[in-house]
Amino acid sequence: MLARLIQAGSTRVSKALILWLASTACACSSGGSYVWVQELQQPPPQAATPYVIAPGDVLDIRVYEDERASARTRVRRDGRVTLGLIGDVEAAGRTPERLTQEIAAHLARFIQKPSVRVSVEEAHPTLVTVVGEVANPGVFTLTPGSGVLQALASAGGLTEFADEDRIYVVRKEPSLRIRFTYDALTRNDARAIGFVLADGDVVTIE
Repeated sequence: MLARLIQAGSTRVSKALILWLASTACACSSGGSYVWVQELQQPPPQAATPYVIAPGDVLDIRVYEDERASARTRVRRDGRVTLGLIGDVEAAGRTPERLTQEIAAHLARFIQKPSVRVSVEEAHPTLVTVVGEVANPGVFTLTPGSGVLQALASAGGLTEFADEDRIYVVRKEPSLRIRFTYDALTRNDARAIGFVLADGDVVTIE
């Protein structure tokens, strides 16, 4: 229809409207804006940053020579853990080193020169939503470091109606829509299989 209007030189359709219709048609055909995973800009290499404790992490907290405050415990949703002698302690948002110092400071009221060690035994799981043409869409708990193939496997794999060239990861922070092909994922394309899913990502298969 757009071509007919242009060929007919219709005075009812302005150039601006024609351009708008053309851009709309392009957007619809592409399914929205996205970036191919192979073209995704990589952050510059940085020095390793200390791990920051988050809700869901399992911590091993050891107070030497006084086991009353020792515990193997999971960080609750409110970001806290409960220890003997001192009660609730804010853990989320701290590095293990900082939490060690804070626990030692609390214990100093009860123990002379407390010796404390905090280690992360299990990192909090990654929650990813998989929707579209998969056997069992839903929300899945993945181990940290998982990629798109692990998410697809958790959802039972692609259906016979899936478009293997239209697999997307939608990320909130930063706002991104990243496109994959099933071929790239299964032939060990470095950028595709090296992409790590983040907590809250949504994988969509058209």
